[in-house]
Amino acid sequence: RGIFGHPHLWLGVLCLFLYVGVEVMAGDAIGIYGQGFGLPLDATKHFTSYTMLAMLAGYLAGLVLIPRLVSQQRYLAISATMGVLFSLGAYVTQGYVSVGCVAALGFANAMMWPAIFPLAIRGLGRHTEVGSALLIMGIAGGAIVPQLFAHLKQHANFQLVFTGLMVPCYLYILFYGLRGYRVGLRDGDGARSR
Repeated sequence: RGIFGHPHLWLGVLCLFLYVGVEVMAGDAIGIYGQGFGLPLDATKHFTSYTMLAMLAGYLAGLVLIPRLVSQQRYLAISATMGVLFSLGAYVTQGYVSVGCVAALGFANAMMWPAIFPLAIRGLGRHTEVGSALLIMGIAGGAIVPQLFAHLKQHANFQLVFTGLMVPCYLYILFYGLRGYRVGLRDGDGARSR
């Protein structure tokens, strides 16, 4: 099979694109998000460090839990679910509590890259290098998703725009962690997953 005969890879490229987008949103756009509430610059300039601390906690949790207690794909699904919940939490709250929900996305995002990448290149064989290159190109999501936020928040409520971008991304990541990583792969009986 050629590179186009591995749909789980292409689904993984989109997954990585969206993941990097939400990661950058949680880390870099959090200051702009806080300014939307009129919070002072002295406070908002530190918000990125809170996301990074949450991400560090997520790395430590992943180190302890994967693979002894939970598989990569299960942890990916759990992380995506947390991403949806924290994004919704950011929408239904205000001020520092809302910003805290955005910072907590760092915890949800921490172990996504190390789960998506190996799931996407699984079974590629001689196409592993090309598949890896395609996945690396997915990093472009970190430039595009925040730009969408910056543009759309000029025309609508910034919390609504933030949630409207983040929740669909996390839902797709959830799909990939539950099913997408298996699409097109052959199981032990030689039948292809659908």
